[in-house]
Amino acid sequence: MDRPPICSRPRRPSGNAVRAFRLLDLTLPSPIENLALDETLLDELDDVGGDPVLRFWESRRHFVVLGPSCRLMDDVHVDACEADGVPVLRRASGGGTVLQGPGCLSYALVLPLTLHPQLANIRSTNQFILERMASTLHRWEPGTDFVGTSDLAIDGRKISGNAQRRKRNALLFHGTILYAMQGTLIARYLKQPARQPEYREDRPHGAFLRTIDAPSQDLKRAIAAGWGANRPLDVWPEARLAEGIRNVRRRSEERMPAAEVPFGLAAS
Repeated sequence: MDRPPICSRPRRPSGNAVRAFRLLDLTLPSPIENLALDETLLDELDDVGGDPVLRFWESRRHFVVLGPSCRLMDDVHVDACEADGVPVLRRASGGGTVLQGPGCLSYALVLPLTLHPQLANIRSTNQFILERMASTLHRWEPGTDFVGTSDLAIDGRKISGNAQRRKRNALLFHGTILYAMQGTLIARYLKQPARQPEYREDRPHGAFLRTIDAPSQDLKRAIAAGWGANRPLDVWPEARLAEGIRNVRRRSEERMPAAEVPFGLAAS
């Protein structure tokens, strides 16, 4: 049986026709499944076409995610991850190393490249999406701005990091919003990064990061309204998820020397 597409609409409209966003508020049981689902949604939209999708999720356990070129021993306190059973995975999108888990709302926008002219390249995509995200958060923090390459910050303190992966017909733009995860916890598992945005000014995690004082359900409602994501995504490409999990696992293992793979990766 053929796998179901993201939705049943025709493959792709010509030009920049407005498409209604579909909403998927779905957290899967494990970190590796959640990373894989973001990538699976991208692969499906790129291959089959359909409406843009806004997904929300929040991992029930902490885990570390490396960017494609990040080095485990440079970025991660491996001993702390081993002691606490915190898995370490690697995503396909760009950006640096992050901690995800409770108190960190994850969101993903899966978009056809024909949705808007500003999706033509990485820089204009960051501006298009993050300026709208910042505006959405002004109801709680009017000082929220798009800063650096792909961050959101409140008065110079970061609350959101973001990354994108681009394919021939679609892109994945995903990020996190800190609403209850404290910088002191992040500092337990992540080292001070060697590569930093200029506005960080070498501040440690506790001084550089902060949270936005807003309940996660309210954040989700406001972001969904900001993107016009009013219709649920009733069918998601579950048949492709196993392939996505294999891709995340292979990427996470093959780009780390055997001696660097921390406890918990295989069980993620």
